[in-house]
Amino acid sequence: MPTEILQSIILGLVQGITEFLPISSSAHLLIFHNFWESSLENSLTFDVFLHFGTLLALIIYFFKDIIQLIKGFFASIFRNNFRKKFEQRLSWFLLVATIPAGLVGYFFGDFIENNLRSIPVAIGALVGVGILFILVERFVKVLRSLEVINLGDSIFIGLAQILALIPGVSRSGITIVAGMSKKLNRGASAKFAFLMGIPIILGAVIKQLSETNISEISLAYFFGLASAFVAGMISIRFLMNFLTKHSLTGFAIYRFVLAAALIVIFIL
Repeated sequence: MPTEILQSIILGLVQGITEFLPISSSAHLLIFHNFWESSLENSLTFDVFLHFGTLLALIIYFFKDIIQLIKGFFASIFRNNFRKKFEQRLSWFLLVATIPAGLVGYFFGDFIENNLRSIPVAIGALVGVGILFILVERFVKVLRSLEVINLGDSIFIGLAQILALIPGVSRSGITIVAGMSKKLNRGASAKFAFLMGIPIILGAVIKQLSETNISEISLAYFFGLASAFVAGMISIRFLMNFLTKHSLTGFAIYRFVLAAALIVIFIL
């Protein structure tokens, strides 16, 4: 197997797994890049392929929910029963929740990339969010299902998603813990987080597409897309099942270990 294809598969697996588990994809890629240099790492076009793979995983896993949300969105426009239909309310809540991170990412994404993408920031974010996991599991009683989410909850989770732009935070991690802090159960928080991630990732892909160089696309890119998709499907399914019976404490411990690894590798 050519080296570039092998590298694309491994990068796709890393992206697909860590994009959805609350352990920070950016922190893992920092370690990975330190030990294995690849011509694909700095390719914006390849990055688009990886993100498209994870986007496909989200769309396929939540396909039925997405169809219901689309129907609910249009029904809310043409029918006068918004308050009675959960899918109609949720479609608007998700739309509102994506706006804060979308705006901040669009206007300040380059600033964040150039000024906050550092080892100390990633270490601090890994530890800080890990502590939040433990605190929310310890002190917040999560009893509510997704059907009772309201506009205020959605805005709060959407604002929390802004923090995901900081390396080491983890989009799924910060949005799940934000949902739990509003007394949503783990499964409801994760589902809302993943559905909210679809337009954000889609927006990132569209933005990146305008800057890509189509001529550099090779067969390796499609292997990366495929591995990101497969790994993404597996990690989404795993997390949704895991959270029905287990807490976030295990992920918090993992984040602390990962932060320690970053200190050993890059600072000591």
